[in-house]
Amino acid sequence: MMTMGSVSEENQKECQLTSAHLLSGENGHQFTPENRRPDRTSSYSSKEFSESDPLLPNEFYRTALAPVTASQIHGQEMPSESVRAMVLQILFPFLLAGFGTVLAGMLLDIVQHWDVFRNVSEIFILVPPLLGLKGNLEMTLASRLSTAVNVGRINSSSEKWNLIIGNLALKQVQATVLGFLAALVASALGWILEKELIVNHVALLCCCSVVTAFTASLLQGIVMVGVIFGSKKVGVNPDNIATPIAASLGDIITLGLLAVISQGFFYCIEPYPYITYLVCVVFLCLTPVWAILSFRHTESQKLLLSSWEPIITAMVISSLGGLILDRAITDPKLEGVVLYSPVINGVGGNLVSIQASRIATYLHFHCPLGELPDNSKGCYCPCRSFCTTGPNGKSAQVLLTMAIPGHLIFIYTIYLIQGSLDPPTAFFIFFYLVAALTQVFLLLGFADVLVHCLWKCSRDPDSFSIPYLTALGDLLGTGFLTLCFLLMSLVT
Repeated sequence: MMTMGSVSEENQKECQLTSAHLLSGENGHQFTPENRRPDRTSSYSSKEFSESDPLLPNEFYRTALAPVTASQIHGQEMPSESVRAMVLQILFPFLLAGFGTVLAGMLLDIVQHWDVFRNVSEIFILVPPLLGLKGNLEMTLASRLSTAVNVGRINSSSEKWNLIIGNLALKQVQATVLGFLAALVASALGWILEKELIVNHVALLCCCSVVTAFTASLLQGIVMVGVIFGSKKVGVNPDNIATPIAASLGDIITLGLLAVISQGFFYCIEPYPYITYLVCVVFLCLTPVWAILSFRHTESQKLLLSSWEPIITAMVISSLGGLILDRAITDPKLEGVVLYSPVINGVGGNLVSIQASRIATYLHFHCPLGELPDNSKGCYCPCRSFCTTGPNGKSAQVLLTMAIPGHLIFIYTIYLIQGSLDPPTAFFIFFYLVAALTQVFLLLGFADVLVHCLWKCSRDPDSFSIPYLTALGDLLGTGFLTLCFLLMSLVT
């Protein structure tokens, strides 16, 4: 049994040893506040440095052991970003994404006269949900991986590959299921409108939708992984370029695949009706394989069980936009809706996805999941989104400002490529820009509210916010564009 004297002597020795260890320079180390903090990110830490070292500071959750300012994490300041640097990083991918939506709109304007689009009208209802997969899956993947790279969650080669494989496999599961559900919803809406249901057309929609969603998701996912890790290597913030590049590829690839695949299977319906059923069943049977692979990473494993609510809800919202598009096809007054709907929907989705990804990264740096920073508490006010001097306010101002010149460039590009003799009228440009600006303004304000609400509810906004935002962008864009052409018909 120890005496009080022995306990006191032992404590003195321990204190002397600790002080000597902290103050001596024999080991070449000096005491810093980080040395005495518990490591809350031990699962992501590593002593080895490799190509997957974080672009931004490695530690990202606040601790109570050392005081930090609003822009500091564990004694390290969050790297600031000037407006000029932000604009330069966003501008090129934004224009690239916009030109992708322009090509998608012109492609849709061409393929609407193909046999499959003329005989199976429900395929127009299917277009927005499938194009919306870039928001439900590609942009969500881009935002998730961008945040992981920025906040330093990837510190070893094995961690990096588990993250990549797990997320890509998760995306294939989601693409297959969403493609199948989107076809069923399109068939149901078509049946309600037309009062007729053709079984072979339902099978055609299911087959085309599943194959298109699966193939497009796989191709775009591989490209996005390369873009995110490549941008990190060259010192560019992935939040600024990943989601626009995903959008630029998503629309044209998905729409092109849908047109070719649906036309091919349409010609097979009469001689070989069983082909569509067989192909659809094969792709659905591959789903368990991708589900098993998604368990390679803990985060993708969790998302496999919890991420269905936002993407299915987003798919239904996009289908409502497709319903508007399907009705617009038959009205001569709304002829231009087909050409411009991918543009206005794509630009709005691109801009709001950038903002959502930036807000999510900001929250990851400044507070733990479930808690809001002091400047975000209280009732929401639009001034908080657009009039503040913080990083999120500046980015909202930049993105809202970019919408007008961006759309002017895209309208003029369509006019040049089409070779039309009559340029767009001043009335059309005015109504179109009002519709586009209103859409982006509403989306950016809603993004601020949604991301903070999800964070407060302990739900990662990188995985839950973008599907809602891009689907809402599709619905608002198609609705405002239809209203624009209706007003045009009244004026002219």
